Amino acid sequence: MRRLFVLLVLIAICGLGVFWFITRPQTLPENALAGLTPDVAHGESVFWAAGCASCHAAPDAKDDAKLILSGGQSFPSDFGTFIAPNISSDPTEGIGDWSALDLANAMTKGVSPEGQHYYPVFPYTSYNKASLQDVVDLHAFLATLPASTTPSQPQDVGFPFNIRRSLGGWKFLFMSDKWVVQTTTTAAEERGRYLVEALGHCGECHTPRNLLGGMERDHWLAGGPVPGSKGSFPNLTPAALTWSKEDVIYYFETGFTPDFDSAGGHMALVIENLAKATPNDRAAIADYLQIVPSVK
Repeated sequence: MRRLFVLLVLIAICGLGVFWFITRPQTLPENALAGLTPDVAHGESVFWAAGCASCHAAPDAKDDAKLILSGGQSFPSDFGTFIAPNISSDPTEGIGDWSALDLANAMTKGVSPEGQHYYPVFPYTSYNKASLQDVVDLHAFLATLPASTTPSQPQDVGFPFNIRRSLGGWKFLFMSDKWVVQTTTTAAEERGRYLVEALGHCGECHTPRNLLGGMERDHWLAGGPVPGSKGSFPNLTPAALTWSKEDVIYYFETGFTPDFDSAGGHMALVIENLAKATPNDRAAIADYLQIVPSVK
């Protein structure tokens, strides 16, 4: 019995060690951004493509107020209600004292400057495919935006989902830096893949999730329920999206569908971002949507 007890203790210690290793916050090397020069003008285009204002502007902010990234919007889920934090240039309440590497670790690794895991409501599972040059450019642009002293609100997440360390296990299971659509045949399709799968993080809403909140990548962009609502995100694969390429591009630019409906809800904010994209980028997204595997 004593030997059995000792054996069980050793197994438990080994298991705890494996858990601690797997769930550790992982960050980029200190020299990851070496040689990258920020381009503020390009950073603005990254800002709109990544949808930063759509989540981090104050609720109901309009026009130039959307550039004040004071946070406060709430996002209900099956795991609790998440509240977007202040990411303005304020050094105390916002992220004004972050380095470009801090932002890169947050966006591509889901790790805070303090070394804590972020909840995946922050779409780092998509941003992790963004180029580090784009992150550096975005950091430079964010520094030009107004500061806000509005404190970030705490996340309304209960036990056991409030155990940050366990998010390392979630990342181990569900975080991948591989493209969903592995093969592209044109530069436009490749650009569209980058905008949809990385910066635009379209799959975060339009892909169904499993019981633990991981995206079901084999049902990529096939739609799914809207958390905290009776509505659903539409299927964007060719099985359901039968619009012409021109119709898709026009929708991205104006928010109007071929049957004279218009974008509503959070999609209206996405359309505002897409309207600021170049015509080539809107066309590239339309090209990409045509090569996504069909899912009924």
